[in-house]
Amino acid sequence: MIFTNDTEVALASAANLINTAPTGIAAAGGGGEPDGLATVADLDRFVLAEQVTGLREHSEAELRAVRRMRTELRTIWTAEEDTAARLVNEVLARARALPQLVKHDQWDWHLHATAQVAPLAQRMGVEAAMALVDVIRGKELGRLKVCAADDCQAVLIDLSKNRSRRYCDTGNCGNRAHVAAYRRRQLAEKATRT
Repeated sequence: MIFTNDTEVALASAANLINTAPTGIAAAGGGGEPDGLATVADLDRFVLAEQVTGLREHSEAELRAVRRMRTELRTIWTAEEDTAARLVNEVLARARALPQLVKHDQWDWHLHATAQVAPLAQRMGVEAAMALVDVIRGKELGRLKVCAADDCQAVLIDLSKNRSRRYCDTGNCGNRAHVAAYRRRQLAEKATRT
């Protein structure tokens, strides 16, 4: 284990949130992946899947706030160390974060830095920021990556021992890249035989 379990869960949840953003031309209204948080119902499904606890408004305003946080987290994810630290500190300061050990539901002791009645976007942002604190302090920002596939902008957290993970889990990016490389090798071998 590279990070504590709650840090890894928070990082995975942050990556999942970032990866709900529309991709490619879809961001401009064309093809590509659509916004995974287009509606309040989409947000409800996301919150349920990610097991985010606490008070909810179930409103368009809450949805807009979560989308803004998603954008902010992507900026942090791809930032260099000093910028990432500054942005994490801004998220924590805005929320007046006060870390506390808590135990609830199926989760053993872990950190919460906001009250369960704080706005959803704030809770999600602070959870991610607290996990990112561990990443930055541990000099592990290199584990926060963008998928290596040419046609993918998804983010991922590389928890492999040798830091070799290059592709996301949102599609078949790794599989497609390996098949394409295999086909290129086959064509090259065929060309050298003829």
